[in-house]
Amino acid sequence: MMKPQVEKAFNEQINKETYSAYLYFSMSAWLGSINLPGFAHWMYTQGLEELTHVQKFYDYIQQRGGTIRLEAIAAPPAAWDSPLALFEKTLAHEVAVTESINQLVKVARENMDHASEIFLQWFVSEQVEEEESVGQVLSRLKMVGDNPPALMMMDAEMGKRPALIASSEEV
Repeated sequence: MMKPQVEKAFNEQINKETYSAYLYFSMSAWLGSINLPGFAHWMYTQGLEELTHVQKFYDYIQQRGGTIRLEAIAAPPAAWDSPLALFEKTLAHEVAVTESINQLVKVARENMDHASEIFLQWFVSEQVEEEESVGQVLSRLKMVGDNPPALMMMDAEMGKRPALIASSEEV
């Protein structure tokens, strides 16, 4: 059985993870609208990955006998000044998600909920990967600068990111 404070915090994280998916789908749509289909694909895949995070929290709360409480999801921005600005926002967002996961670990510890703390370790590791991945793209975009041919080459490479297709058993 989940303690009320842990359950509340996990439900809030479902909202944050869903917002992340909305944000990345919005980014994907904008990138597609400026004719960067590779970047759009990369970001769409990122959005799908965020939905698997939602599913993990959702399933875990139910497994522990908790109650799912879904709240309204804020609308994300619809446009950015440039792909570079978009990825700067993405990195800042992932840093904020990392802080949120760290706060969940703190709540689990304060409530002596060892099972939840163990569950959260996957997310702690995942956030290290998320920040690294986005940071690498951001670094490369900074190197590309205002070089359209280099941006197009990078776009082609971004389109090679494997699409995420997961069943509930794989999540």
